[in-house]
Amino acid sequence: MHTALENTAAQAAPAASKRLPLLDVLRGVAILGTLGTNIWIFASSHGEAGPLMGFAASDGSAVGGAFQLFANGKFLSMLTVLFGVGLAIQFRSAEKKGRRWPGRYHWRALFLFAEGTIHFILVFAWDVLMGYAVTAIVVAWLLNRSRRAQRAVMWTALGLHLTLIGLITAAMFTGPGSDPQRDPEVEALYASGSWIDQVQFRLDNALVFRIEPVVTFPLLVFLFLLGVSLFRAGAFGGDEAGRRIRRRLLVWGLGIGLPLNLALMAGPAELFFIERYAAAPIVMLGYIGLIGLIVEKARRGPIMAAFESLGRTALSGYILQNLLASAICYGWGLGLAAKFGTNPWFVVGLWLAIGTVLLLGSRLWLRRFSTGPAELLQKTLLR
Repeated sequence: MHTALENTAAQAAPAASKRLPLLDVLRGVAILGTLGTNIWIFASSHGEAGPLMGFAASDGSAVGGAFQLFANGKFLSMLTVLFGVGLAIQFRSAEKKGRRWPGRYHWRALFLFAEGTIHFILVFAWDVLMGYAVTAIVVAWLLNRSRRAQRAVMWTALGLHLTLIGLITAAMFTGPGSDPQRDPEVEALYASGSWIDQVQFRLDNALVFRIEPVVTFPLLVFLFLLGVSLFRAGAFGGDEAGRRIRRRLLVWGLGIGLPLNLALMAGPAELFFIERYAAAPIVMLGYIGLIGLIVEKARRGPIMAAFESLGRTALSGYILQNLLASAICYGWGLGLAAKFGTNPWFVVGLWLAIGTVLLLGSRLWLRRFSTGPAELLQKTLLR
């Protein structure tokens, strides 16, 4: 997601006879997985406002349910963990070079916040960059403290998060409840409204659109610090210790997370917050172990190279996928969501098409440039 994560595999893996390009692949998978959730928002008749109005991220079909099980919350958690890994790499580099920490890293985080603000206003209301930037500043400061203090903050943050999610869920069960109601004005905004109209709508509703990073801030802190801990433990390395950790993540993450996720999806709709913000991070750990196993066993070919390339240009890929989905789905572009958004196979096809563009585009771009366009802009301005 951030320039701090560039070339992560080369920096993170300890010296070994065989090193895995795991972190780049993980970032590439996480970018496409995040799109797997967001694409249903773009294709919805209520667009970005759908989640605020009670409409599910998927369309309720079997295909949408499969995507919800596969993607909802999992890859957002993975991106967050990987951002923590990048922060740990930056900290270790500063330590080795004897540089003051966090030093200039705060400028990186502030620049990311500015990027996220522009992205939120102009492109996509559910931007994650702003929340990551704020969390990065807090966790960067914590890395100067003892590891005991970091562990205390990490588990306290998790406790606060689970308590808050529990309270929200209890309120949903005990509250009056409400069924999602169609809003013709909002539908018209996304079906035929101008780009300026949508920008104004985001600004008018900025506080409610920004509620997710506020509510989940303890989770962000926990996942950042979890990424730091996994990196320090060697979970992304190519040696036997790294493989052993990833096998444990695979067994426990999928063994516990998937049945729990399925049970929550089969339960009342009021369990949504537990599914997305408690069960999904567990499944995410299993995904890290599974992807690690695939990278370890599979022969490096054009598909894996494409995911590596997307991982190296993750910030650019994240912005581009939202730009493409907006231009294809909304009325100021092709307006295809109003025509085909109710067909789940259109949504799946759109996800595959945009994903293919990202994989091929990043591969071709890196043949000529060393980093993605957004990453290059950030480096140039911060230099």
